[in-house]
Amino acid sequence: MAAKTGSLTINSENIFPIIKKWLYSDHDIFYRELISNGCDAITKLKKLELMGEFEKPEDVEYKIEVAVNSKEKTITVSDNGLGMTEEEVNEYINQIAFSGAQAFLEQYKDKANEDQIIGHFGLGFYSAFMVADKVTIDTKSYKADAKPVHWESEGGTEYEMTEGDRELFGTTITLYLNEDSTEFANEYRAREVIEKYCAFMPVPIFLTNTAEGPQYETIEKDELTDKDTIVETIVEEAKTEEKENENGEKEIVEVSPATEKYKILKRPVALNDVSPLWNKHPNECTEEEYKEFYRKVFMDFKEPLFWIHLNMDYPFNLKGILYFPKLNMEYDSLEGTIKLYNNQVFIADNIKEVIPEFLMLLKGVIDCPDLPLNVSRSALQNDGFVKKISDYITKKVADKLSGMCKTDRENYEKYWDDINPFIKFGCIKDEKFAEKMKDYIIFKNLDGKYLTLPECLEENKEKHENTVFYVTDEKEQSQYINMFKEAGLDAVILKHNIDSPFISHLEQKNEGVKFLRIDADLTDTFKEETPEEEKEAFKETADSLTELFKKALNNDKLTIKVEKLKNETIASMITVSEESRRMQDMMKMYNMYGMDPGMFGPQETLVLNANHKLVQRILANKDGAHTQDICEQLYDLASLSHGSLSPERMTRFIARSNELMELLSE
Repeated sequence: MAAKTGSLTINSENIFPIIKKWLYSDHDIFYRELISNGCDAITKLKKLELMGEFEKPEDVEYKIEVAVNSKEKTITVSDNGLGMTEEEVNEYINQIAFSGAQAFLEQYKDKANEDQIIGHFGLGFYSAFMVADKVTIDTKSYKADAKPVHWESEGGTEYEMTEGDRELFGTTITLYLNEDSTEFANEYRAREVIEKYCAFMPVPIFLTNTAEGPQYETIEKDELTDKDTIVETIVEEAKTEEKENENGEKEIVEVSPATEKYKILKRPVALNDVSPLWNKHPNECTEEEYKEFYRKVFMDFKEPLFWIHLNMDYPFNLKGILYFPKLNMEYDSLEGTIKLYNNQVFIADNIKEVIPEFLMLLKGVIDCPDLPLNVSRSALQNDGFVKKISDYITKKVADKLSGMCKTDRENYEKYWDDINPFIKFGCIKDEKFAEKMKDYIIFKNLDGKYLTLPECLEENKEKHENTVFYVTDEKEQSQYINMFKEAGLDAVILKHNIDSPFISHLEQKNEGVKFLRIDADLTDTFKEETPEEEKEAFKETADSLTELFKKALNNDKLTIKVEKLKNETIASMITVSEESRRMQDMMKMYNMYGMDPGMFGPQETLVLNANHKLVQRILANKDGAHTQDICEQLYDLASLSHGSLSPERMTRFIARSNELMELLSE
């Protein structure tokens, strides 16, 4: 066969159904695309006006009007932007994927600011066919002597284009919805979608329900403006009352004067905020404005702790506000919401390729005009530019936190309980962030004092070098806390789920440093030293008690240690090795309940205090009638001081406690 070259061809009849069905994953996106096109057209016309190439009539206000009619199953999106000529309709509508924005930028590249043009692609208009059987366009160019154009298509590759009857420049797109999409003609559904995607678009957006007819409101006379349409003048007569004057005579007194009010056509209220807070300079924003914006956008009425205002124009354009929310760790999800925008047009929530994963815990908005409206995750993953944005955001957050720690330590400590999950997660996930924050990680000790890692190590240096003890539950571990305080030892409080992987991270980064929960083991600090001449006798005592308890508890596998504790008030306690407990925590975290925890070595160790009188009495009365009950009681009491009992053990413990109290009362 002879070699052959050529160009690939695409059959429009085959590709158009694919565009209609799969152009976007969410069918409600057509609202965003059509309204964005309207914003784009108005933005272009504004630029032409600034350049002296167009003069706007005085009575014209730039706006986008959306009208829904559930009875007729129609939606219209109308703008008073620059409109299109017949040639432009041919070029931008009849040729799929040719972007009008790109053509405009090319023509005015030396005069226009590219960042202000929303549309970078030419497929947005065709999203209308995802929900409509028929679409019409009525448009008229701003150019002098331009003729209006009417275009319509019923969803196939055929279209009809004729001279239209539109009088004002701009474009109106009408969608005749298919039966599966009539919900979008409902006023409340339309409002929901528009507020989702278009809440901050730079042009006012108004929504009307033409199926309901006109709406009215009543205003005071002094509230009337030239833009109001008066339907009815309402005169309220003066109100009078009969009152007694100073002379004791009755007379009619005017209580309130006659008033004149007007019934007018309801004033349209824009659905969007054309000047969102993130577009302002931080110095121009008040604390109350930041809080109000937070409440409005995230419907969270708990005040945020603090926020970071992002404002960068080189090497890329990025603005936004990141809030550190106050979390209820017991009930709240740790996933926040980061809303991503392109020139005030909503793209998506929580795109982790743009926003570092650990910052997903925050709430905020990020507006980056350099990102495409049709975000592709696969494209973003391999985009070096996106990585730069992510790195910038990470740096700004680290700078904010470290700066607060250095200059506002009091508030930094006050916020620490709420913000530490963000910081710790960030350190685990992001090496650069961890490096920037390593000197600003603080730990709250048993006295409520905040210490850095070096300060924690210094606290216990004399007795336990390179060791940091910690508490996960102050109530359950209260016995151990008291022992530590009596011994002059300190510990830090680490009660969040993120703390377990975080301390493992710190151990990897700080060679020789070890974190131990205070119930992991009993160090020599808590024990009396046994004289050499007494060691043999003590070993016999320990062996005897071990055998006795294993028999009484019917548990040969239980690890039992007998120690002479300095604190004589403690009869028994439970310890769990750090390695064993961390393995158990990991198994729970990853739902590895089918695995045998015993395969990872000893789980619990029962520690008996040979200095306690009750333990001594048990040893002296091995065969006593109630020795077994007391052994079981000491084991359960030790378990309770460490954690909780199973329902079965708790039932037996209560019954046994009652029996022992009956004996004491005899």
